Amino acid sequence: MSPEIVVAFIAACILLALTPGPNMSLILANTLSHGLRAGLITLAGTTTALALLVVAAAVGMGSMMVFMSAWFDVIRWVGALYLVYLGARQLWIFRRRQMSRGEAPPLPSQPGRWYVQGLLVSSSNPKTILFLGAFLPQFVDPARDPVWQLSVLAVLFVVVLAAVDVGYTLAVGKARAKFDAARLAILDGAAGFLLLMGGLALAMVRRP
Repeated sequence: MSPEIVVAFIAACILLALTPGPNMSLILANTLSHGLRAGLITLAGTTTALALLVVAAAVGMGSMMVFMSAWFDVIRWVGALYLVYLGARQLWIFRRRQMSRGEAPPLPSQPGRWYVQGLLVSSSNPKTILFLGAFLPQFVDPARDPVWQLSVLAVLFVVVLAAVDVGYTLAVGKARAKFDAARLAILDGAAGFLLLMGGLALAMVRRP
């Protein structure tokens, strides 16, 4: 691959990472509601799932795309309903704290749950694997070894998306640290809204 192709691929990955979607909604929601650590753990879950999907796309692209296409609607509805459930639960927590005037005890740290949430939400977006099936081959030079090129592109894809996710998670986490208790309580409501929007976005996804 030429340097120009690599640069173009990285630029495309950055634009994709900055596009709002279910992963971003979940990461931001957990960061707003629970802090930077929760956001980074959630990000670890979404990145793990993304890496597995990229490997599947690069190694068994044909069979994986057939499977995802056949189960497209089932998978996306499972993910959408899960996000809506998380959003409704978060709004219920926000409502409970509002009714108790902020006196309700904070939720315990749940790093395992945050990681699993990221893993499930990222895995339940069938458009990812279909997108990769159409996206990666465009940057492959047919005159060179396609396996090596797909491997390099797969690694770059995960690294670039993870780097962008880390960037906005750190920014939101640092901004949250400056909020007082009253504003932190409001962030619970914002987190619930983000999760509901993420579920709506996933429900509206259509087959490419």
